[in-house]
Amino acid sequence: MDKKRKSVSYAKWGYIFIAPFLIVFIVCQLIPLASTVYNSFFENYMNGLDQVGPNFVGFQNYITLFTPKNGNIDILNYAWNTMLMWIMGAIPQLVFSLLLAVIFTSARLNIKGQTFFKTVIYMPNLVMASAFSMLFFTLFSNVGPVNQIIQAMTNTTFNFFLDPMATRSIVAFINFLMWFGNTTILLMAGIMGIDQSLFEAASIDGANSTQVFFKITLPLLMPILLYVAITSLIGGLQMFDVPQIITAGSGNPQRSCMTLIMALNRYIGSGSKNYGMGGAVSVVIFIITGALSMIVFKSMVQGGDKPKKAKKIKGAVK
Repeated sequence: MDKKRKSVSYAKWGYIFIAPFLIVFIVCQLIPLASTVYNSFFENYMNGLDQVGPNFVGFQNYITLFTPKNGNIDILNYAWNTMLMWIMGAIPQLVFSLLLAVIFTSARLNIKGQTFFKTVIYMPNLVMASAFSMLFFTLFSNVGPVNQIIQAMTNTTFNFFLDPMATRSIVAFINFLMWFGNTTILLMAGIMGIDQSLFEAASIDGANSTQVFFKITLPLLMPILLYVAITSLIGGLQMFDVPQIITAGSGNPQRSCMTLIMALNRYIGSGSKNYGMGGAVSVVIFIITGALSMIVFKSMVQGGDKPKKAKKIKGAVK
């Protein structure tokens, strides 16, 4: 009589392999997140050498955060500053990176030395943000090279760091310069993962480069673009080091460069150690990040849960 074979279940190995991630996620992210939300409902700060609280105040920290001061709600202004500087850097970054990715992966152009170019465009990503910030602060200072050139041409100087739009543009350009190489590498990897037979079929059908890009490359690259856009958004909302150094932590001129994380740092990084207000700001940033990420996701997918697909090859020549 044959013995029944015992079925071997490998499902437990999946749980074993993901256990380290779950442990790290719970300890380092989930518990701190819950603690932040909890602390946002308490009054807890330093008043000189005296500790005030923790005292439960409910939503008072959020009410204080959104109470107008001098006719303005600071947290909304800081959110606007953050989004504006992110958009000014992210949109050119995506366009420029996509253009480079298409050029470097083009079989028609067949550019030589791609490894060298990949290394060169990625190198700015390896430089510390503080070093970039100090470099550009020196370049655009009143006695810097840029102002010396302007003075030689017009016999006047321009104080870049007293003009809100100029300062924002410098911050946005630094972020663009630091991250466009990383974005280019990701988009190149996405394009190289597309089935090359699709491009060959389109070429046989008589599609030109523009038609191939908009009807094959771009739709099939949408999942990678979605990832890049959302991660860029999350990074942009956490913008801190560049504007902090460029403006010496003041967010000037006219607080036009004060970001959400800089405002958070003022609560928990100052002598007051106001953990209640810091928690409230953190929760607001979390909500804004989640809402904007969902908007970006919904705007880049079709049918609710399916990424936009490439159109038929025959449609590329119409």
